[in-house]
Amino acid sequence: MEIKEFTDMVKFENIMECWAKATGLATVAVGGDGKYISQCYNFTDFCIKLTRGSAEGCARCEKCDREGQGVYRCHAGLIDFGIPLVVEGKQVGSVIGGQVLPEDPDEDKFRRVAREIGVNEDLYIDALHKVNVRTEEAIHASAELLGEVLNNFINAEYRKKKNGVIIEKLSNGVEGTNKLVERITLKTSELKALQNKQKILALNASIEAARAGEKGAGFAVVAKEVGKLSEQSTVVNKEIEEIVANISAQVEAMRE
Repeated sequence: MEIKEFTDMVKFENIMECWAKATGLATVAVGGDGKYISQCYNFTDFCIKLTRGSAEGCARCEKCDREGQGVYRCHAGLIDFGIPLVVEGKQVGSVIGGQVLPEDPDEDKFRRVAREIGVNEDLYIDALHKVNVRTEEAIHASAELLGEVLNNFINAEYRKKKNGVIIEKLSNGVEGTNKLVERITLKTSELKALQNKQKILALNASIEAARAGEKGAGFAVVAKEVGKLSEQSTVVNKEIEEIVANISAQVEAMRE
């Protein structure tokens, strides 16, 4: 199950963009395979161009992306978050982000990180000073809010899509049932016509048997039995008509 299969991604992106503008935190959504399914919002040069720009830094960041849950401090010292996106108990992706500082940075620690991942220290510190600072309380609240809103949204979209499929199948079933009812009605009319002919034949046979006298006695019995069968068929035919009428009424109620 992929989020894009059932979600209005324009509205999905709008939620993320508005949230990023309001909080100043970075964010991006990924699918179940870990690949981006949205644009990147508020991504910093510190993270994207410098930290992820080095082989070692990128490897460390990807490890954080895979293992990070909730709100956590990344390998470089920034605060990040990873919130699972879940539909019907199954994780279909995640919303990750953060890239902010919980307090004014200790430059010595970040210079050490720069050396470890092979990045120019001065450029690293310059980019660091452009990173937003937010309290941990604000970061937690913002991350939880985004996760809750996106999970509510994609679950509503999933239910809408699922209900649409059910309604389509129901509509197709109604149309199919209508066609069957029409066929039954047609066959019932044909049966009526045969019953009428049967009655006429039974009547004519009775008349001819009466004219034949004793020689037509056996034929008269057969003609009588044919007449009885015709009457029984009429009763059955009426019952079929009632059943068909009930089916038609129920189908019409389903259509409405």
